[in-house]
Amino acid sequence: MSPTSNLRRLRQPVDAAPSVLAEHAVRSLYEEDPELYRLLAEDLHAQSNSLAMVASTTLAPPSVLACAGSALSNITAEGYPGRRFHAGCGVLDDVERIAVERAKLAFGAEYANVQPHSGSAANLAVYFGLLAPGDTILGLGLDNGGHLTHGSPVSVTGKYFTAVEYGLDGAGRIDYGRVAELAHRHQPKILVCGASAYPRELDFARFREIADEVGAILLADISHIAGLVATGEHVSPIDHAHITTTSTYKQLCGPRGGLILMGRDADAYVPGTKRTFRANLQRSVFPLAQGTPNPGSIAAKARAMQYVMSPEFHALTRRITTDASTLAAQLGDLGYRVLTGGTDNHMVLLDVLAAGMTGTVAEQALESCGILVNKNRIPWDTKPPQVASGLRLGTNTLATRGMTPADMGRCAELFDTVLGAVEPLSDTEYRLPERVRSRVAATVAELCAQFPLPGYPSVDLPEHDLVVEAS
Repeated sequence: MSPTSNLRRLRQPVDAAPSVLAEHAVRSLYEEDPELYRLLAEDLHAQSNSLAMVASTTLAPPSVLACAGSALSNITAEGYPGRRFHAGCGVLDDVERIAVERAKLAFGAEYANVQPHSGSAANLAVYFGLLAPGDTILGLGLDNGGHLTHGSPVSVTGKYFTAVEYGLDGAGRIDYGRVAELAHRHQPKILVCGASAYPRELDFARFREIADEVGAILLADISHIAGLVATGEHVSPIDHAHITTTSTYKQLCGPRGGLILMGRDADAYVPGTKRTFRANLQRSVFPLAQGTPNPGSIAAKARAMQYVMSPEFHALTRRITTDASTLAAQLGDLGYRVLTGGTDNHMVLLDVLAAGMTGTVAEQALESCGILVNKNRIPWDTKPPQVASGLRLGTNTLATRGMTPADMGRCAELFDTVLGAVEPLSDTEYRLPERVRSRVAATVAELCAQFPLPGYPSVDLPEHDLVVEAS
């Protein structure tokens, strides 16, 4: 009998172990570190009673969190299933194989690597596995909606490689003609398509045409739209890009972590080498870019991928996009400048400087009322990143709570009530009447109670004790 088969046999009679361990873990934390326990309980209470409209996050089901916090995290396991550098990895091998297969099924991919610790780590593994120091990357500029790891000068990608930025046209859309012009002029080794603050659909087929014209490798970073891609709400890059990367928490309801995916190019040869993309990427993650993976995170990714393939998740992503388009229209009707005039995904970008305040002031004022957004630079912004002229909103968590387009009007009205009453004192300071703050906060609490976090326990501080519920 193989070690893995023996482990399967031994696992069968311990069905109650997970619930017993979870109860014991919560009780142990409560008894051994009540200060930290209290902070975690307070955060759950805050999440339950806040309208989270942060575009770069979603809600992981409790079953995903259970995997991330499981005893599997005690395992040390360099390498890949069946080829580890440590003993005792039989169960983890099974878990990782499941995670890989589910990721491939969820995205229609031929290859998946589930070990990257984040979306950024996935991007770095690609770069360091395929590029030499000084090679050229062509990516969307950070101020135009790109990401730090797409070549920003403050990132290692902009310091270690030669980074060239493409941008937007006058309507705020990606200027594909300019992308092609820059690609022909600079001959990048990697062309990056993807964004962290771009509300319109990406034309992956056009990007591949440009990459092929100059012999570049096309890298699609779909961290912010991965859930929409998996369910067909956004066109997929899997067979357009040579390599696709994503984080697993921003829209996949998963743990903090990343994925690397490939479609039809998985077994093609990397230009100028005798190694396939599949072989190269395996070595790029381990041993080049990372050592040991996070076993609990891999298990959580497996659970998240199963959820991503469910009818419930497909319905969720449809609700995410319809909520976002409705929210954008509602805010536009209230007089806010909505960048590009709307959205094709989950994201709504606003120019709040046009409304007389900075992104920092707007973010802080809204947070004081229980509405969470994030300040964001907008194209041709004159304010520094820590101040910014815009806001980035998202509907991932609103939709997960069960809110529909019919509820977006209420969210927009609360948003407008706060910002309409704000008196900016400087780029970072403001005054908000207490009567407005208390009224909006009370309405937010009522709305959150009407649409509670699915699967999460209610926490009523200070009397509530999580250990009582767990036991």
